Parts: sequence; structure tokens; C-alpha cells
Amino acid sequence: MKNLHVDIVKYRKIWIGISLAITIPGIIGILLCLMQFHAPLKPGIDFTGGSILQYQFEKPVTLDEVRQVLDKAGFEGSQVQQADISGNQAMVMRTRAIESEEEKHKLDDALQASLGNFKALSVDKVSAMVGPELLTAGLVALIVTFAMMVAYISYRFMFDYAICAIIALVHDVLVLCGVFAILGLVIGTEVDSLFISAVLTVIGFSVHDTIVVFDRIRENVKYVGSKGTNAKGEEYRKTFGDIANDSINQTLARSLYTSLTVIITLSALYFLGGVTTKDFVLAMLIGIISGTYSSIFNASCLLVWWRELKATHRLKPA
Repeated sequence: MKNLHVDIVKYRKIWIGISLAITIPGIIGILLCLMQFHAPLKPGIDFTGGSILQYQFEKPVTLDEVRQVLDKAGFEGSQVQQADISGNQAMVMRTRAIESEEEKHKLDDALQASLGNFKALSVDKVSAMVGPELLTAGLVALIVTFAMMVAYISYRFMFDYAICAIIALVHDVLVLCGVFAILGLVIGTEVDSLFISAVLTVIGFSVHDTIVVFDRIRENVKYVGSKGTNAKGEEYRKTFGDIANDSINQTLARSLYTSLTVIITLSALYFLGGVTTKDFVLAMLIGIISGTYSSIFNASCLLVWWRELKATHRLKPA
């Protein structure tokens, strides 16, 4: 990896094209979710209110069997997941809000009649009032995060650095939300308050990686105009694009190694961790991979494009 030198800036149209190929289907998924769920992603109980029941049955049951009982009992569209607790199978059911004890007893009777005896491990109710508060707090946190990042990067670097970093961050958020929008439409994956935490964490990781690359570009920008030698042995004057490309390659190994260690950890959590954190870990995995990609292939390439457009504009006659 130390001697690896990839001409990333040269093929920037390919990298941005790959990003568009990923984000456009996601944006379409978000629009479809708006039409179907009246929200950009399929909202979970944290946002809509409802009940979470965790039952352990004496005999093995399947997810479809539990769903059929819930549908017949008037809880259509409930989400059912299987969990392993202390080596025993348990069913986690996310339903609409159970308003009374009588309604819960009817559901318990239906489950017992069809699936046999069970032990109620936990029964929780989430108020629908929590949803708007969480959504508002999450959006405010996102807006404040973006504003502070623009201010900080503009102060430490330059305004065009900040804009390119924010575009890369928006790309990461769109990729993450787009994937979950599609998952919500296809397999019914819902988002909860942990998803907002995952988005904010991904933003922090992504901008950290982007700033590392930008800092190296700022250190090397003094070499713009210096002499360089190409593969054919010909001398040339280094442009800002050449400096940016050298800077990316100087930090490439570090970025990949750092991200790989995080991806390995998250993969272990996803495959070996509990069912209640799977969606959160999946969001983190998607975000970290997208953030690493955008930091290496998008942010710096956009900065080079910006500088070239400014240079071209200055050279045009008035």
C-alpha cells in the first residue's frame, strides 16, 4: 500500500458517476416512502407510537405463524423478529399501540390458542408523542451539525473546502437514507431514534476522514507550479489537481486501514450481536463505507473541479 499510487483525480467522472448510480435509486426510494408512509423512511415505533412485546414460546414457532396470529387479532402490518436470549428462542413483536389490558389479553389468548404457552419477557409501550419530539430534535441536531462544520472548515481551511466537505456529507446521508428507504419498501425495515444516532455518527466519521485529506492538500498546495516528472520521464508543472491527487495517495493507506478496522468490528456486531441493534449496526456499516468512499473519491475531486472552474472563469475575457 505504501508504494501504491492511484490517479484518482483523473477518473473523477467515474467516481462521481458511481455515487450518482447509488444515490439516485435511493432518492427514488425516499420519494416512494413519502407517498406510501408520508415520511422519507418507514417510521418505527419511536416515531409513530406502539407496543413492543417480547415473548418466549415453549415450542418452536416461525415468524410467519406469529404474523398470521397478529393479523387475525387485528394487528396487521406488525413487525416480527426472532431473537436468541440465553440460548432460547424469543419473538419480538412490534405492533400498533395496545390501548387496554383487555385488548392485550385478547392478543395473548389468540397467541396461546394457536402457538401454545409462552412467557412474557417484556411488554413496552411507546407514546406517539415521542415521535415529533425525536424527529424535531434530530433535524435540529443535523442542521446545527452542518452549520458548525461549514463555519469550522471555512475558518481552518477555505470556504470552498467547506462546501465540498458538506456535499460529500450530504452524499453519505443520502446513501444511508436511500438504502433504508428501499429496505423499508422491500422488507419493511423501520427506522427509530437509534437511526438518527447512526446518521450523526456517520457524519462525524466522514468529515473527520475528509479533513485529514484536506489538511494534507493544504500542506502540499505550496508545491503548485513546481516541476514534476511523468511516467515517460517528461517534465511538467504541477497543477492543483496533481497536488490533490498526491495528497489523496499519501493518506489513502491510513484511510483504508482505519475504515477497515471499524468495518470488521461492526460486521462482528451485526452477525453476532443482538437483534435489537442489527438495524443500527447496519446503518453504521453503510455509512462508514459510504463515508470512506466520499472522503477519498468525491470530496477532493469536487474541490479540484471547483478550483478548475474558478481558474477557467478568471481566464475568460470580460
